[in-house]
Amino acid sequence: MNKPQRPWLGYGLGLRPPHYEEILTADDPAVDWFEILTENYLATGGRPRDYLLRIAERYPLVMHGVSLSIGSTDPLDRGYLAQVKALADEIQPRWISDHLCWTGNAHTHLHDLLPLPYTEEAVRHVATRLREVQDYLERPVLLENVSSYVTFRESELTEWEFLSAISEEADSLILLDVNNIYVSAFNHDFDPHDYVNGIAPERVWQIHIAGHTHNGDFIVDTHDHPVGDPVWSLYDYTLRHIGAPVSTMIERDDHIPPFQALLDELETARDIGRRFEELAA
Repeated sequence: MNKPQRPWLGYGLGLRPPHYEEILTADDPAVDWFEILTENYLATGGRPRDYLLRIAERYPLVMHGVSLSIGSTDPLDRGYLAQVKALADEIQPRWISDHLCWTGNAHTHLHDLLPLPYTEEAVRHVATRLREVQDYLERPVLLENVSSYVTFRESELTEWEFLSAISEEADSLILLDVNNIYVSAFNHDFDPHDYVNGIAPERVWQIHIAGHTHNGDFIVDTHDHPVGDPVWSLYDYTLRHIGAPVSTMIERDDHIPPFQALLDELETARDIGRRFEELAA
């Protein structure tokens, strides 16, 4: 895949049902784009699809999935990919993303984003499958780094070396989740700045920011709290590493607050982006 120049969408939010009406009725909601959870809209009818199509007329969209299972040893799910492609053809997202993980085995979906061993064999396996997916969907597919809570004795690479090697091998792009970097760094006792420094800036097309739950000895990526100060700080560092604005969105999947509360959080991201742009000028 020959990569076009990185688009700049601005600052976005995850599209969530409690906010449908406010999004459609607000004169100036102060959000530039929305990320949809792909699996929520694969059905061809119903209320969610109706809202989606109306919102797609007003805002740029990107699609974000949780079922690709790119790291699995099961064959790629052709039925699922056909549904994803049909939805993309209908709403014309700027890109599609999913997670660098596996989500099931022996055709059983485990409903979790499970980490992979960071080996050269796994790099080749994932890159081969990712090239096949991109060719089928005929769109850029970004892989997101997941938060993790276990390590594999078989791992030969760091996580950032693993992610980078796959993006090089598949000539693909990255959705860099800054919160997941922070969570995994705490859980596995590495420096999150080393992770950011190990990622090629030109591969990063989107950034996720989210909140988490701190349990003392470990952190869980729950997406049910406001973004914490350490994650904001790491976001600032990430922009400086990349050296250019990157389309950024805030994820909130539980304890969803009023729409205005998320817009206020999004303004913090804008402020950090503005400061970066002033420094870069």
